[in-house]
Amino acid sequence: MSDFETVAATENHAATPGPAGEPGAPGQPDNTSKVRSLAGDAWHDLRRKPIFIISSLIILVMVVMAAFPTLFTSADPRSCELGRSMKGPSGDAIFGYNLQGCDVFARTVHGASTSIQVGLYSTILAGVLAVVIGMLAGFYGGILDAILARIIDIILGIPLLLAAIVALKGAGKGEGYWGPLLLIVFILGIFGWTTAARIVRSSVISAKQQDYVHAAKMLGASNSRIMVRHILPNAMAPVIVVLTIALGAFITAEATLSFLGVGLQDPIISWGKDISEAAKRVRDNAVPMLVPSTFLSLTVLSFIMLGDAVREAFDPRLR
Repeated sequence: MSDFETVAATENHAATPGPAGEPGAPGQPDNTSKVRSLAGDAWHDLRRKPIFIISSLIILVMVVMAAFPTLFTSADPRSCELGRSMKGPSGDAIFGYNLQGCDVFARTVHGASTSIQVGLYSTILAGVLAVVIGMLAGFYGGILDAILARIIDIILGIPLLLAAIVALKGAGKGEGYWGPLLLIVFILGIFGWTTAARIVRSSVISAKQQDYVHAAKMLGASNSRIMVRHILPNAMAPVIVVLTIALGAFITAEATLSFLGVGLQDPIISWGKDISEAAKRVRDNAVPMLVPSTFLSLTVLSFIMLGDAVREAFDPRLR
């Protein structure tokens, strides 16, 4: 047997027809290779990316830390004694104590809950506003699109942090735990939805020209059904990417506002507030500032890396 016949026999071995009625038999369709959807193809690509795996693991740890802080430390983050102010690491506190004599690691662990909640709730609010306004503007067009597009442009031109500082100065601090938290969530969500809305609008404008939308209209489907059942699923991929990155930006914004003294205050534990207080005595002991700063940086960086990985997976041109 020649070399060519040997190679041909090896390559065609798996294609040998089976018994009648089975896949691969004469006259039967070959279903050995399944066609993946866009989401399936993206997941197939994502789970092979180290950047996606690493960022997902870090986010998972942070989420578990936010939901179950007692799994990481049993110390009370609000138990502070001035007698142990700025003391270094020990068996009782692996990163030592801050200026007020509070356990640095315990406050950092419990601060994850605040940051994750602010980021998550702000992203949900911004996502709902972006989807609703972007869908209406892109689907109906005309005067409605012109009005909503101008509103998006106006809000987009306002710096997020500047708007949040002015709004918080005017609205006050709020009361209790949920009052200040929900106030910051509301302000960040109200001023942070515009970028996602523009992406939804452009995706809807592109999707409504497709044949399946025209077919749904010919079959008598209502506009609301077409938007929810046909257009929205095909426009969500780029929105998810933008909102994933925005979640990290919202966490950074909350930490910045707390650092500047206009965000969350006691008794709420915040990474930004702890960094601000530790920065005053950084020459005496840098650990109380470095620990929450590192956790904040890792969290934000992980969400940005995750968003980039998802964007590359859903866009074939970037693979």
